[in-house]
Amino acid sequence: MKKLTFALILLTFVYPAAVRPQTTTTAPAREDCACESQVLPETVAIVNGVKITSSDVKKSTGDQVSQLQRQVVEARRRELDLMINSKLLALEAKKRGISTVKLLELEVLNKIKKPAQAEAQVFYDQNKTRIKAEFSEVVDDIINYLFEQQQEKEAKKFADTLRAASDVKVLVTEVTPPATDAERKRVLATIKGEAITSADVETALLPLIFDIQQQVYKLRRDELELSINDTLLNQEAQKRQITTAALLDAEVKPKPVTEQQAQTFFDQNKDRVSGDFAQTKDAIKQYLEQVEVRQAERAFVEKLRAAATIQVFLVAPESPVFSIATNDQPSLGSADAPVTIVAFTDYQCPSCAAIHPVLEKLVKEYGNKVRLVTRDFPLSQHTDAFKAAEAAEAAREQGKYWEYIQVLLRNQSALGVEKLKSYATDLALDRTRFDSALDSGKFKESVQRDLEDGVTLGINGTPTIFINGRRVSAKGYDELKAMIDTALKTR
Repeated sequence: MKKLTFALILLTFVYPAAVRPQTTTTAPAREDCACESQVLPETVAIVNGVKITSSDVKKSTGDQVSQLQRQVVEARRRELDLMINSKLLALEAKKRGISTVKLLELEVLNKIKKPAQAEAQVFYDQNKTRIKAEFSEVVDDIINYLFEQQQEKEAKKFADTLRAASDVKVLVTEVTPPATDAERKRVLATIKGEAITSADVETALLPLIFDIQQQVYKLRRDELELSINDTLLNQEAQKRQITTAALLDAEVKPKPVTEQQAQTFFDQNKDRVSGDFAQTKDAIKQYLEQVEVRQAERAFVEKLRAAATIQVFLVAPESPVFSIATNDQPSLGSADAPVTIVAFTDYQCPSCAAIHPVLEKLVKEYGNKVRLVTRDFPLSQHTDAFKAAEAAEAAREQGKYWEYIQVLLRNQSALGVEKLKSYATDLALDRTRFDSALDSGKFKESVQRDLEDGVTLGINGTPTIFINGRRVSAKGYDELKAMIDTALKTR
């Protein structure tokens, strides 16, 4: 099933370089990402009356921020073609009366086969100077890589075939960020008369833009924290009329590293250390001493921070409100609740197991004010997660979804098909009906739909939680409770 997900993403995201616009607009090309979450204030922090300016932070992070924002510029250039491919895929599936998953099975997966080990060996021999590992260590990775290359080629071929047979008109040479509401309504392309507008592209880019905003904020925040620390050290050094180097020498007293500590580190990391303990002891001690110095420096700076007056004006970006389907999904709480929590979950994910009881507790505490909706997002590295999600749907069909997923989350290392069936027995489910649903893949497309929606929302890990459509990073009870309270107040 991992392979099918990958093929779908490839087909939707392949850039059809051979396609050229049929007519053009006069819109000028702009290297504007339109992805800043805020206008940076001139003063981003004040430390004991000393200002740190936005220009200080921008100067240190400018190149990294530009590289991140460039991703949005490039994505905007590609997004129109991606949307065209996606719509063509959906139209073709509808015409044939099958799902997009089935269509991809027929037109992509069934036309390729997994590479043999001999092919992997040829690839390895041609690239071993770059691989720098034994063939036996990387053979599976090479086979998967070659298989993905075949999928990409076949998906591209199918996408080009769909385009050639369809009435597609591309009306722009360069997709640029709309500056006004009128520009958002601009038609960029049509498929059989159906328009794709600038607003459609911008909506599709929302997850990426928010991710970039978060990364830019972290870069700037980290740099600001370093600037605050430097300011505090300079202020303290000036107060004592010494240099900052002398201040650190006087105040930073790292603990000495013993040979026993070095031995312990070696024992815990010997799989990653090249050489025996005698050969690596000095290097390990040097590394541990550097760690001790950093910890001592951090402790001293924290002491200065505790005694300082610090104001920070850099604001974290707020998640946009994403449109997330909740119909025909497992839910707890009132359907009319003013706050809806949507959790994308993987039943093999330890963090999902940790957060689930917290979410259920919150729903219980808030009564009819909060509803919890779960959706599936089985990660590719968890080999049993997709089938476990199907099993959960099979249990839901018999009214035992919540009881069943409790069992899954308690037994994450035992989610093979036979175990999934035995858990159904433990919960007194109709085994004939359950086994038939699981073996036939009855709910495969339901899980796949959740996975596709998650990819569209920019999800790349689990658990991913939304509160009233806003993606939140909070994972603990107190943080989530505070966000629920805020959502209730802003309704």
